[in-house]
Amino acid sequence: MIRRTWSTVDEVRQAATEGDAEAQRYLAVCYFNGQGLPHDEQQAAQWFRKAADQNDSIAQCYLGFCYQNGLGVPQESGVAARWYREAAEQGDPAAQFNLGVLYEKGDGVEENQAEALKWYRSAAEKKEPQAQFNLGTFYEHGRVVAQDFEEAVKWYRLAADQEIAPAQCNLGLCYQSGRGVPQDTREAVKWFLRAARQGDKTAQHNLGIHYAIMEAASDLTGDAAAETAPQTED
Repeated sequence: MIRRTWSTVDEVRQAATEGDAEAQRYLAVCYFNGQGLPHDEQQAAQWFRKAADQNDSIAQCYLGFCYQNGLGVPQESGVAARWYREAAEQGDPAAQFNLGVLYEKGDGVEENQAEALKWYRSAAEKKEPQAQFNLGTFYEHGRVVAQDFEEAVKWYRLAADQEIAPAQCNLGLCYQSGRGVPQDTREAVKWFLRAARQGDKTAQHNLGIHYAIMEAASDLTGDAAAETAPQTED
């Protein structure tokens, strides 16, 4: 597909007015982010809609996000789900992930964990990191699929390598407990640290427990710090 380019916002607007879907989407993004144009969610939603009606999957995903969060349009999760599905069925990974979230929560659609899993997997296989993390939690907890710690670790690692802090935290916990990987405290601490540095409170908690236990062991005070169990993230 040839990607069009424009030199100015006025050129984008002209192309959008003439019905070019890519220009309509680009103009909508400019309004949505306030790039080169005043931030205007209503204008953004209107131009996303024009591009979405021409089957532009990225615009459909954006429009779904607008409806899900009430940005420039009324907050309507059911309408959001419809637009996410339009984009998801064209293979858009962000839309697939967002549709999975709606099915997992029963937001705008009837709750359906199997459907959530299906869309998470589709997005995860396209390297969408949040979907990779969510898919990992399904395998770790045996939701819809059989519990499989090795598979959970696989997806956590893929998300963790893309700097998803909860995935880094859960991967650290897998190493700490030896679930799906050989037990390795040093590796666990490495992942807890990476998540903690991003502000992940669960990783900070788990890291604090680790250091408390180490300090207690060095002081020969035994199990005082071990009473608090490490936490995982869903």
